[in-house]
Amino acid sequence: MAPDPWLATYDDTYHLAQEIAEKLHERNQYLRNGENPVKINVTLRTLMQNLNGKIGQLKESLLRSVFTRQITQLEGDRRQNLVDELLTKEQQLQMSFKREGVEPDVVRSSLMAGGAGNSRSNPWVLEEPEETQGFTFREIKQQQQQIIREQDAGLDALSSILARQKQMGQDIGNELDEQNEIIDDLTTLVDTTDSKIRNQTRHIKLVDKKSTSCGIHRESTER
Repeated sequence: MAPDPWLATYDDTYHLAQEIAEKLHERNQYLRNGENPVKINVTLRTLMQNLNGKIGQLKESLLRSVFTRQITQLEGDRRQNLVDELLTKEQQLQMSFKREGVEPDVVRSSLMAGGAGNSRSNPWVLEEPEETQGFTFREIKQQQQQIIREQDAGLDALSSILARQKQMGQDIGNELDEQNEIIDDLTTLVDTTDSKIRNQTRHIKLVDKKSTSCGIHRESTER
């Protein structure tokens, strides 16, 4: 029976990731000895680009196989898990590569678990955080999804609070507008009343003056 091309590509990609991990260890030895790792860094960049390209090929080929039903859904899920594990290891290798000049924490552990063939081990892989040690990829994925759900719930609650505060601000603004209108009406009423009072005061003064003038004229006539 002819080997499955997808599984063959996966094996090549797996070995490439293993080679990169070993090259990273070699570069770290250079750094510890105070030597310049320029050449090995160039090689690592090329290998990392090849790894990224091969993982992309695996993703595209898997998508076509599932879409055309060349493989079962169960096998598609199994292969998708393999691709996801490769992506996780690629990110770890990228992080280790970018830490040039800084000693990464390394442990003797398996580069891949549950691959297409027999399990293989690579002694130079970054140590996993304590929070995810002993977790399967599916459990890590579920944990990440739970964190995302909690963050979404927190954002929804924050959104509701902001919406209520916005409504309160609008209500306060409307109340202030009404109060300003009342104040404007009172100011107009006061101005009108003040004007009327001034007019009445002038009228009273005028009447009083006329009355006084008439009284003086009458007294003069009587004399």
